[in-house]
Amino acid sequence: MDVVNDAANHTVESVPGRPSTASAPLEAGRRSTTGSRLYPRVTSFRSRRGALTPNQQGAWDRMWPKIGREVGDEPLDTEAWFGRKAPLVIEIGCGTGTATAAMAQAEPDVDLIGIEVYQPGLAQLVQRIERDDIGNIRLLRGDAVDVLEHMIAAESLTGVRVFFPDPWPKARHHKRRLLQPATLSLIASRLRPGGVLHVATDHADYAEHIAEVGAGEPLLTGLNETTGGSAELLARHCPIGYERPVTKFEGKAHRAGSAITEFIWGKIE
Repeated sequence: MDVVNDAANHTVESVPGRPSTASAPLEAGRRSTTGSRLYPRVTSFRSRRGALTPNQQGAWDRMWPKIGREVGDEPLDTEAWFGRKAPLVIEIGCGTGTATAAMAQAEPDVDLIGIEVYQPGLAQLVQRIERDDIGNIRLLRGDAVDVLEHMIAAESLTGVRVFFPDPWPKARHHKRRLLQPATLSLIASRLRPGGVLHVATDHADYAEHIAEVGAGEPLLTGLNETTGGSAELLARHCPIGYERPVTKFEGKAHRAGSAITEFIWGKIE
């Protein structure tokens, strides 16, 4: 599945000066005592580069110093960054930000951090944030696992969203899939009690893998029907919105006859 999409981790680029590792599984690489990653590092995305248009570069230069940061090792002070205290959600692999922007605008009382490595995709989202004056989005460029491990405090997130991560369909590439047991465990540790993990995929085999991994995480319990919950349970216990806009990528999946599988888990309180 080599579609360049406006959802999650299907096609993104390496960050200059950092290992090519957006949202890679935890088992694949750890930091040494000097802070650099051990090699080789298994990635969960296809490397791709792209240049910004003049308009994108202009918006980037104006907005990035305020709303964007490169991923690092320093813990985030989200209250200082957003200028308020609010429920915090991260979206892993926000792509060009179609869902990011729409869901942030639908919930102005929620703060949302999008994580992505593909700069032209981020630049499109930066343009929309500037054009629509969206004040509750911040952006991180780099490895989402680094963010979770080093920048996000335990039990601080109200939600984590992972929409259409790369399925890596060939069996020999399954180790590259983002949603592995160790990553789910890390996500669960960063969710506050009652927080939610929302995942969507259009790939049937990956959906089976995700279901198995999610069912094996002891800190998570199913909220929607796919995960063993119900519509009533979801409506009663989901603290953030879960209605997504249909992106261009998802539209292609629908036209191709691919079923979209949604998983929503809650952290046990």
